[in-house]
Amino acid sequence: MPKVKTKRGAAKRFRKTASGKFKVKHAFMRHILTSKTRQRKRHLRHALVVAASDTKRLQRMLPYL
Repeated sequence: MPKVKTKRGAAKRFRKTASGKFKVKHAFMRHILTSKTRQRKRHLRHALVVAASDTKRLQRMLPYL
């Protein structure tokens, strides 16, 4: 069997947890932060766990993570 290529764009965006779930950083934290509330920015700081319905697709994209 040949090796399976990793989707490099996905590898840069997602990290796998010890339990096999995937973490991703929130969107909307790059620029124009002055118009966003302090509370909104604070909540966006923390990583987000990817939905279970998308996990199977991510496992195909990231076979060796």
